[in-house]
Amino acid sequence: MAVYTNLGAEALSELTSHYDVGRLVSAKGIAEGVSNSNWLIETDGGEKRARRQFILTMYERRIDIAELPYFLDLLDHLAAAGSPVPRTIHDRTGATHRAIDGKAVALIEFLPGISPDKPTKEQLFAVGEALAGIHLAAQSFPGHRENRLGPSEWVETLARCGEDRLAEINPDLPRTLDVARQVKEEWPTDLPRSVIHSDLFPDNVLMVGDRVSGLIDFYFACNDMMAYDLAVIHAAWCFDESGNVFNKELGRALVAGYDSRRALSDEERRALPLLAKGACLRFVASRAFDWFDTGAEAMVTRKDPMQFARRLDFYEKADNSLFTPPAA
Repeated sequence: MAVYTNLGAEALSELTSHYDVGRLVSAKGIAEGVSNSNWLIETDGGEKRARRQFILTMYERRIDIAELPYFLDLLDHLAAAGSPVPRTIHDRTGATHRAIDGKAVALIEFLPGISPDKPTKEQLFAVGEALAGIHLAAQSFPGHRENRLGPSEWVETLARCGEDRLAEINPDLPRTLDVARQVKEEWPTDLPRSVIHSDLFPDNVLMVGDRVSGLIDFYFACNDMMAYDLAVIHAAWCFDESGNVFNKELGRALVAGYDSRRALSDEERRALPLLAKGACLRFVASRAFDWFDTGAEAMVTRKDPMQFARRLDFYEKADNSLFTPPAA
């Protein structure tokens, strides 16, 4: 999440008037993330209702507006299946999104909970279980979207940045281009698939205690290998912020939670070290590109690609025992 476009109270009030949610009370920009503009919206709820909160998203970058029905219908599908996913709020005509100044916007249900900054093994178990749940629920979703941030895109993005510019960020960063080329050649294509989130960082998970209360921000969702989605979380959650220190307990809890809902196949488990390297490269590439592409005027915090380059170093030395639950 982020804020690239400023919307005043008048524009926000006019927008909310098209929904059966009551009158606008307040709106606050949300600074985290790098792709869309987001606000926390509060309304009076309308007649005989309590105040209500929503997330308003304006789609700025990396999203083809023609694909919005895929993302927004997916939320409704998963929520209807009982997954902890926010519903899309439809306007009075039934539309899932509207336009402001040529940009698409959508209103999304607000879910309670807090994103964990120091997750516990109990929380990681719950996250793994919830991830498996959405993979199973999404198998009946009729929409389809290819993953446009796969191995070919990592190589292309890092090459576009150029080794000299990558070295400006850190002298160790240019080597990731060669690793990306190697991983692209080894990438599997025949593992079980569903709709995956593909970006389930801690700030996209809401928790109440050890319970997952919300999985949010599905705007990188696509049809791809389920084990790759698990590898993304493994790389994103199981290290310290620097990317230097891996927490084995968290990693084991995550995989055990996933296995408890959907058992990984032997082929998936063997592929996980490679898939984890790919997860690291996906975020090295996007963060490096954003490092040079984010304007100073945007209310966005740039993310350091080296945090995932260090994780990549770790997975290059790992084997699939890393993803095997301990014997009972």
